[in-house]
Amino acid sequence: MEKRWYAVYTKPRWEKKVADLLTLKEIQSYCPLNKVTRQWSDRKKVLHEPLFTSYVFVHLSDKQIREVKEVDGVINLVHWLGKPAVIRDEEIEAIRNFLNEHSNVQLEKTSVCVNDPVKVSRGFLQDKEGTVVAIKNNTVRVALPSLGYVMYANLEKSSVTKVLA
Repeated sequence: MEKRWYAVYTKPRWEKKVADLLTLKEIQSYCPLNKVTRQWSDRKKVLHEPLFTSYVFVHLSDKQIREVKEVDGVINLVHWLGKPAVIRDEEIEAIRNFLNEHSNVQLEKTSVCVNDPVKVSRGFLQDKEGTVVAIKNNTVRVALPSLGYVMYANLEKSSVTKVLA
């Protein structure tokens, strides 16, 4: 049976423990660890913290799914459309390579991406439609075409909504 990568949802702060318990059961797991430097009043310390809080990746066959769910600290597999969500090998490799090259990585959820069509939901540009050109911190740069010219506006992420086709 072919093995595939899945995401496992864990109890809070149990990522490393779950990865260790899975290894003891001879189940291949991957808990991406981010190398961060923490400053205390008397010292600095380099820590390895899970990049994805409450998630561990597992490489297993369909027969091993039940075994994973029985591991202490595992809440469930992440599901998409009623089935366990499969993660491509390339995505796991990309995470590994990125963490090998970078430290102090921060994850940021974003609801819009570059080139997404958006509609301004508030402000004097309300109801105008445009295209996301750039995303930086908490702002997006939107191209708003009008009269044959392109106007650029830097807006808060919360003031634009993605236009669904």
